Amino acid sequence: MYVRRSAAVLAAVTVIGVATPVAQAASPSPSASLPAGLYGTTDPTYDGVWRQSLALLAQDTVGVKPADTGVDWLTGQQCANGAFAPYRADTAKDCDAKTLVDTNSTASAVQALAALGGHDAATGKAVGWLKTVQNRDGGWGYSPGGPSDANSTSVVVGALTAVGEKPADVVKGGKSPYDALLSFALPCGETGGGAFAFQPDKKGKLAANADATAAAVVGTLGKTLAGAAPKPTAEALACKDATGPEQAARNGAAYLVKALAKDDHLTSAMPGAEDQPDYGNTADAVLALSTAGHGDKAADAMRWLGSHSQQWAEQAGPAAYAQLILTANVAGFDVRDFEGTGDDLVERLNATGPAPEFVPAVKSPTASDIQKQADENDDDGVSVWWIVGVGLVAGIGVGFLLSGRNKGKRP
Repeated sequence: MYVRRSAAVLAAVTVIGVATPVAQAASPSPSASLPAGLYGTTDPTYDGVWRQSLALLAQDTVGVKPADTGVDWLTGQQCANGAFAPYRADTAKDCDAKTLVDTNSTASAVQALAALGGHDAATGKAVGWLKTVQNRDGGWGYSPGGPSDANSTSVVVGALTAVGEKPADVVKGGKSPYDALLSFALPCGETGGGAFAFQPDKKGKLAANADATAAAVVGTLGKTLAGAAPKPTAEALACKDATGPEQAARNGAAYLVKALAKDDHLTSAMPGAEDQPDYGNTADAVLALSTAGHGDKAADAMRWLGSHSQQWAEQAGPAAYAQLILTANVAGFDVRDFEGTGDDLVERLNATGPAPEFVPAVKSPTASDIQKQADENDDDGVSVWWIVGVGLVAGIGVGFLLSGRNKGKRP
């Protein structure tokens, strides 16, 4: 999301010509030393809080209790007014007007801390600050006072939801966050109809943006960065006039299905370079479709990620592993044996930060688990897999088999 989204923000700023502090972040300089408790080894200047928040949220989602040092690092980044900057190297120094706080870092920290529990004071101050920088169109930009965009508005919606607030009731200038998100939706009759734009260009024109669409689908449904796993819906996906957020989410989901149809993944292009697979945006799209109840239409893309994302995740670090965990979890895939590759996403994420206080054991299948799966796969009697499975459990207790819960949910 933000690992790529920060790049998307920079690209959009360049095209649209909006002056924000993000646009001034040309190239980070390596840190001399990284603080204890921080996830990842790369320069945290522009993504420290974001990647920490995603890592903690992903760990909590799969039952891992993070190390206190990791949580303390995140809470220690908060300014007195409740906001978070991407990274504060010297937290003993008070935040001032030169501290580049932003909505994305703040909203992601809220979601992580709310999920962990016990941080009501910190999340309350952060949400209070977010409300003070809400724009009159109901949305939020990356920087306080910057023009609203679909991605920032959606991550703030997730923060509001995480602390139990109703986003529809958080109003500025008579507009709610949902009003802002609807203003980014392309009409069905236009090119890219049903998609969301990141934000209008200088002339007010909207251009379809897959990452903004994925974020806005989750946002219009009032969900967090962890998404949700509702019962699959058989409702046909077709673009219709959106009079409310629910239809706008369906329209966005329909656009994402078409975008994934050709290659089972999204692509990104840099000037003068060939199109490249966009692993992060693909994961966003899968999470959005699963959250909208159409995970079956994203299953092939999830399998593609399972087969192709290892190198990307290794290079991108904790935020990438966290994103894959959140996406696989909501899509019903096994995070401990990602798409049958033997890749334990939880183990990989844990290795990028301080050792967790608790990690749930990988569940070995019981005889009843295997019998249930055998019955589902073979209605004619005892299958070969039942016989083999019982032997494995009785003999060596294989712990790398798919967990019963995730295998049962898997498309």
